[in-house]
Amino acid sequence: MTEPAYEPDEIEDEDVESVRIPLSDPDMTMDELQAVDSVLRTSRVSNGATVAEFEAAFAAYLGRRYAIAVPSGTIGLFLILMAKGIGPGDEVIAPSFSFRETAQAIAAIGATPVFADIDYWSGAMVAPKAEAKITPKTRAILAANPNGHPADWSSLRELADKAGLMLIEDSSEAIGSKYKDQLVGTFGDASVFDFAQPMPLTCGEGGMIVTDDPDLAMAIKRRRAHAPEERGSVAVTTAPALQLQMSDITAALGLAQLRRLEEILEKRLTIEHLYNKYVQSFEGIKPPYVAPDVTEVHWFLYVVHLGTRFSKSSRDAIVDDLATEHVEATGYCNPLHLQRFYVDRGWRRGDLFVTEKVADRAVALPYHCHLTEGQIEFIVATMKDASINVGAGAAIY
Repeated sequence: MTEPAYEPDEIEDEDVESVRIPLSDPDMTMDELQAVDSVLRTSRVSNGATVAEFEAAFAAYLGRRYAIAVPSGTIGLFLILMAKGIGPGDEVIAPSFSFRETAQAIAAIGATPVFADIDYWSGAMVAPKAEAKITPKTRAILAANPNGHPADWSSLRELADKAGLMLIEDSSEAIGSKYKDQLVGTFGDASVFDFAQPMPLTCGEGGMIVTDDPDLAMAIKRRRAHAPEERGSVAVTTAPALQLQMSDITAALGLAQLRRLEEILEKRLTIEHLYNKYVQSFEGIKPPYVAPDVTEVHWFLYVVHLGTRFSKSSRDAIVDDLATEHVEATGYCNPLHLQRFYVDRGWRRGDLFVTEKVADRAVALPYHCHLTEGQIEFIVATMKDASINVGAGAAIY
């Protein structure tokens, strides 16, 4: 252990914030500060050359032809759907199991999200469950890499091709993860990333669309914004531009983070190994599962799964106990189909059995480069004590 765990109860109230363990804490260095400072000293801070440089670097990182910077992953999906002419009357198959809720863009554009259940082990959508949801109105399949764990992209690709559907990959939680030795973000006809906290690569807010389709890339760019040289005209294109760009300030931060991405991910792996060490010390909580075809996982958050005798209310009680000890934790996740907007449209508890069972018992713990071994030991011990207080059960796996 690098340092002893502290006891929050012994700390004066005015010092509580200084020892609070946040869910996420971005890994920023002088590189990021200098990158932003350089842009601030120029005559242009809105969308410009730095955004173009970030897009080119991100496309090169993934080996894709086009990368298009946007304000968020949700906006990225919105633009993809708009560019493909998907809207009212159309259906898109999507997961309800998500922390970032990129799938909200489907409803936002007027299409109907049709939620498919997930694999019990990985938390990802699987082809047989998606196939059962296909109707004549289906236009696309949106599958995700939940909490950094890649989906079974070979089967999903086969299904999409067989059904003649667009396959969209939501990699907003999974940058750096690999499926069959290939980086996530390379499997969909279009893929989206998000750079908001608590992503490993974060620039406050922001996202990226990647694709190899030149027609799709052009259609997205036309709807994102007019190019600077086109802004003097009101009739440049038949596609309405929505001013959904990224600023050079944001791009400078993202570019600096991308250049340090391997370093950031390596430090996060060290934190994962420390968590695994202490999580193994008691029964009823297990570390995340990794599927056989997944060659590398970079977790979005450190999510543990409680035993099957735990309920959603007992999970929430554990989160509350952690908060009492100044540890920020949360449930992963509040399934989309159980949120008010979708309940009002007919979805009910029991419609997605596996999604609900996993989500009710999943706890996301602090996961970032600034955690110490002493803090991790304290977090896990506190969770263990809290779980004993609310009930015990066999491990979920």
